[in-house]
Parts: sequence; structure tokens; C-alpha cells
Amino acid sequence: MAACNGKSTSNHSMDKSITLPPDEIFRNLENAKRFAIDIGGSLTKLAYYSTVQHKVAKVRSFDHSGKDAESEPLYEISMQEEITPRLHFIKFENTYIETCLDFIKDHLVNTDTKVIKATGGGAYKFKDLIEKKLKLSVDKEDEMSCLIKGCNFVLKNIPFEAFIYVKHGDPEFRFQTTCPDIFPYLLVNIGSGVSIVKVESEDKFERIGGSSIGGGTFWGLGALLTKTKKFDELLQLASKGQHTNVDMLVQDTYGGAYEALGLSGNLIASSFGKSATSDKEFSKEDMAKSLLHMISNDIGQLACLYARLHNLQRVYFGGFFIRGHPVTMHTITYSINYFTKGEVQALFLRHEGYLGAIGAFLKGAEEENPYQYSWGENYAGSSGLMSTSPDLNPMQRSRSGTFDMLEMDRLERQLVNLPLLQDPSTYIPDTVDLTEDAMAREYWLCCFEDALEGVVKRAIASQPDSLDAAKQAEKFRQKYWNKLQTLRHQPFAYGSLTVRSLLDTREHCLNEFNFPDPYLKVKQKENDVALKCFQRIVFSLDALNWEERQLALVKGLLAGNVFDWGAKAVSDLLQSDPQFGFEQAKKMLQERPWLVDTYSNWIERLKGPPHKCALVFVDNSGIDIILGVFPFVRELLSRKTEVILASNTGPALNDVTYSESQIVVERIAAMDSIIQSALKEERLLLVETGSSSPCLDLSRLDKGLAVLVKKRKTDLVIIEGMGRAIHTNYNAVLRCESLKLAVLKNAWLAERLGGKLFSVVFKYELPPQ
Repeated sequence: MAACNGKSTSNHSMDKSITLPPDEIFRNLENAKRFAIDIGGSLTKLAYYSTVQHKVAKVRSFDHSGKDAESEPLYEISMQEEITPRLHFIKFENTYIETCLDFIKDHLVNTDTKVIKATGGGAYKFKDLIEKKLKLSVDKEDEMSCLIKGCNFVLKNIPFEAFIYVKHGDPEFRFQTTCPDIFPYLLVNIGSGVSIVKVESEDKFERIGGSSIGGGTFWGLGALLTKTKKFDELLQLASKGQHTNVDMLVQDTYGGAYEALGLSGNLIASSFGKSATSDKEFSKEDMAKSLLHMISNDIGQLACLYARLHNLQRVYFGGFFIRGHPVTMHTITYSINYFTKGEVQALFLRHEGYLGAIGAFLKGAEEENPYQYSWGENYAGSSGLMSTSPDLNPMQRSRSGTFDMLEMDRLERQLVNLPLLQDPSTYIPDTVDLTEDAMAREYWLCCFEDALEGVVKRAIASQPDSLDAAKQAEKFRQKYWNKLQTLRHQPFAYGSLTVRSLLDTREHCLNEFNFPDPYLKVKQKENDVALKCFQRIVFSLDALNWEERQLALVKGLLAGNVFDWGAKAVSDLLQSDPQFGFEQAKKMLQERPWLVDTYSNWIERLKGPPHKCALVFVDNSGIDIILGVFPFVRELLSRKTEVILASNTGPALNDVTYSESQIVVERIAAMDSIIQSALKEERLLLVETGSSSPCLDLSRLDKGLAVLVKKRKTDLVIIEGMGRAIHTNYNAVLRCESLKLAVLKNAWLAERLGGKLFSVVFKYELPPQ
């Protein structure tokens, strides 16, 4: 395998096909424990389960008994090794199957697996080769059931998996929110042939139709017509062709539209019709384009007829014939729209080709009950959707054209919708879709590029005892920089591009190179400092009359939210003035009336009966949670309102984590009787969100949190911070009262919203009637 070991290899040399080191394709292979493979007529999709060892930051409270707690740190920090299960999916052309199997055999070290699950028609053809190369027994699984299991899996676990395609639209890819109830739907799988399946539940589906005219037909006829043997090259030819040079249109026959039948003049009357009456030579590009139109139109019309027959509104197209190729998606979309008069939309999948491999893997792993977990896409190791243009980012396209990767990490907690969402099926976490807003996209991409050097320095500083911290940080820099360049060319690569996805991609890349919590020591120091001020702040608040105290509590909450290391304006300020503190932050806040100001409505509500239970999503460590959030929570508790305090499960920037919040509240309780009694009586409950993001997706929260919210009859949700209340959830509609508040610490964003740096958003909302 030339690209792998430098040796020449028969006809399967991959020198021209792989532009990445093979260990970036078959990652973590040495820890692979379970395999599945889906072999179609033209493409192979390999799935395997592995474990990834990486560093995690752990905090543990010191035993302060008999010691001077003032002189001791609040908690100790340790770096530990943790093992995370990961799913790997790789696709490649069947041409390379033997060399890939050789590479897997040579690098398979710690597996005790004896069986490989296999699906797809090619599983029979390559059965002997697989068993010979890998010394594994091939266990064949039903292709259709694997396909359905895979489709259900991606729809449930990957947000923005499905999209519609709009040619010449801005953006062309429009990602859809996945409905909590994904059933029923029609799946049109286009491999070598076409299968049409009606899916009604996890276990109930029926193949209701199909066709022998599919991707294999396009490849086969294309090879005969153009002498081009590579599937991707054939698609490239089609993208440059003009089908009207080959196809006969309605206007070619009638001189224009056939109005009596409602046929426009540019409709194809006969695919390849002109070739029968012309002696001229047709270009390869034009013939490939005509062929692609012919097959796509046929499949689209067939799917439309089945959708109408079975009264199904959701029609998903899968299989590697699609390949994210605009001509294919456009012709299928056009056909569906034309025949249903726009009543049914053609939906495409980002990971269309992996469905069979995912399903086969899940069948092999059923004894481990993979369904009890939620899974998340690892952006650091996934290829993303390809660019629609062969001229954009050609290196990425040439690599993706032959090898494509998807990685998914197992999340230790099952994620569900917040029960208080007004309509989960229409909930969109993100306020701005950067794939639609070119100006905002350019600004934020530049913003993250400019911030990269600071993140690298912070990562190195977080591990002063590590000998390879600088080397690993440089790898992180390259990985994340490359991801940002990919997103410049392909903003749709991982679904809707948002500030949240840019932040999450950065966190994934940091974790990839063992920087799990670059701000851990900053948080430790800031928590220590803030705790020393807590009693003084509470004492001053208690001395105020009721109305003065309510405003002071809100201003304190807002001032605390200024301390966000993720905002450049703030991080520059904190680095240049280490003495900058809580009182200075209060003075920087915008004076009332605020940019968004419904404070008067909030005060009137507080004059009424207390809320039953408040769910508070907290943001930053240190001054934010200790001097801002906890005095506010203390006031709610004094009103006999129960409080659920929700913190991140894992670290992100300087956001407080669940384990840190437990230590902080323990120390606060030792100083404050209201907090202490609320904890003891379980009127104050600490929970984890299941997230490791600076933003907040209310459709993917820890199941335990959701259960508690229902059990305690929560009637107020409070969301603080730019990431959680501005970049996400600003437009979220809840079935209960909500309070969203933040300080705008980005001048560009503040100006866009009609304000200035440090403008205030205080948004109290009632549920819709």
C-alpha cells in the first residue's frame, strides 16, 4: 500500500488517492474491538468501534477541617486518563478494498473480535477475501434492516443531519431541525440500484418499491459513453456539461412551451434525443450531464409517486449516488417539487452513504445496548460534507472523493429535549445561521482565526509540567486552522454553521490533542477570589429595601456575566488589569433603559406569588456564579422557590462545570444558612446539562435533568450569558416563564443588535397563550 508504507503495490496503488496520512483515515485502529462492513456494487463502507484514551481534568475538594481554609486552594486539580468509546466510519471505492484490508490486518493489535458483520450485495463477492485477510468470520446481515437502523440512528443522534437543496440559493444547503418523532418517512436509497422503503417505527418497515436504474447504471453507462472509469471523475465531467446539447427539449419539438399540457419549453422531452438526429460528436461532459439528469429525474418521479401513494411528507434520499452533488440533488428536488406541486420536499442526508454500515454495526453491538446512550459527532475526526464546487478547496475534495470519514463519540449520558420547549419540532437553538449570513460568517471566522494564537498559549500554560504540551498545541493549531479553512469553503460541512458549531469544533480539537480544560487553573483562582467576597456582597444586599435589592441582584448577575474569557474584549481587559473586579464590572454596564429591557415586567411578576421551581442555566466560574448567580438564587430560595442549578457536564472555556459547582456550593453553604438549609432540604439541587459547550442546545439535555424538571413542576427558566442566551436560545419559545439575560461583550455583535459594547439584554417572557 504505497501511501501507507512507501512500498509499491500492484494495481491498487493509492499514491494519487490519499493526501492524508493513513493514520488520519484508519484512526485508533490499534484499539478496534468490533467491525462491520457494507459493500455495495461500487463503494465500501467500513465501521469499527474503538476506545480513545485522553486526558480529563478532575477536581476534588480539599479537606479543610482543622486547617486555615483561607490559605488553602478551594480544590485540587489532577489530570487523569479516561477511555471514551468511539465509532469510526470510513468509505472508499471497492477498487481499494484489498489494500485497505491489508492495512487493517497489519495494524490490528488489541482486538479479540472473531466476527465481522457484513451487509450489502458485495458482502458475498468479497466474503472470502475479508476472511482471508482479516482472519475474521463474515456474518451477513439483512441489507434493508441495516439501512433502516442506520438511518434512524443518524436522524436521532446528529442534529442538522437532513437538508433540502436549493440550486443558486443562498445558502444552497438548508438544514432541517430533526423532529423528535422521526416516523413515518420514506427512504429512497440509491446505490447501484434503488430501493424505496416505508419506515413506520424502529422495527416496522416495508420495501414498497425500487428500480434497477440507479448509481450503478450511471457509472456503467457513463463509462461506456465517456471511457471514464472513476465515479468521482464522471461526476466532475457532469458538473461541467450542458445537457441541452444532447437532450431534446419541449421547445425543440414545439418551438416553445406546450401550453395546453402545461409543459414549459425548457423541460426535457427526450433524454439523449438529439443524438438520434445529429451526426456531430457530443462532448463527454455533455453526455455525462444528460445521463445524470435522466437517471435523477427517473428516481425523483418514482419517489414522488410512492410518497403520494402512501401519503408521506418526509422523503429522505440516501446512498452514495447522491454524494452531495448539486446536479443530482437539484434534479431530484426539481422532480419532487414538479410532481407534488411543492407539497413534498426532497430531504438529503449528510451521511447518506454510511447508513448500511452503521446499521450492521448496531446489529453486532446489540448485547452492549448502544441505544441507551446518546452519540455525538466528533468534528475533529470527521470529513464533513464536500464542497459543491470542484474548484473550491481542491485538496479537501480530492481526499474526500476517495476516502471519507465520520467519527462519533459515545456520550455517557442520554440526551433528550427540555420538556418545557413549546414545540420541540420547530425549536432551533442558534440565533444566526452563518451559512445564510455571509457578512456574519466572515466576521466570526476571522474572529476565531484571530483568537487562535491566544488559545494555543492558554493550552500550553494549562500544562506546565507536560514535556510535549507545545508540540501538541501546535498540532491543535494546525487541525483547527484547517477546519476553519474548510468551513470558509464549505460552511455547510457539519450542518448549519453557527457560532456554537465553531466553538464546539474548537473544543473537539482541543480534546483531540489532550487539552481538556485550558482554563482550569484560571477557574480555580477566580473561584478562590470570589468566595472571599461572597459574605460581604450578601451583607450589602440584605441591607437594601426590597425594590433596591431586586435591581442590585440583577445588576450583580449582569456584572458577574462580564467575566467571560471567551470574549476578546474581556480577556484583553483581564490580562491588562489583573485587579479588575466585580465593582468595576458594574460600572461598565449600560445604564437603564437597557438594549432589551423588560425589567419592569419582571418586578411586577415578583410582587405576585412565588414560582414553584426555577431552572437556572449558569455560565462562567468565579465572580459570575459566586457573586452574580448565587445571591440571585438565594433570593429565589427566600421566596420559597425551589431552584435547579444546571452546569456543564464537561469543561468549555471558563464555564463552570458540574463537579466545580458542587465544591463551590459546599463552601457557600458553610457561609450562608439560606443556601445550607436549601441544600439540606433539597430545595436547591445541582444537576449537569450533559453538555461540554459554551452554548446551550435545549433539545440535547441530560435525561436526569429533564426528569427532574417535570418532577419539580418547573415554571421558570433562567438562561444567562452570551453563549446560552444570545448566540443560542434568544428566540426559544418555552411553555413557562423565562428570563434571558446577558452582557454583550462583542462590539460587532452589540452594534448589529443596535447597541454598544457592554450593552445589556434583559428579556423576561411569558409563555404564549
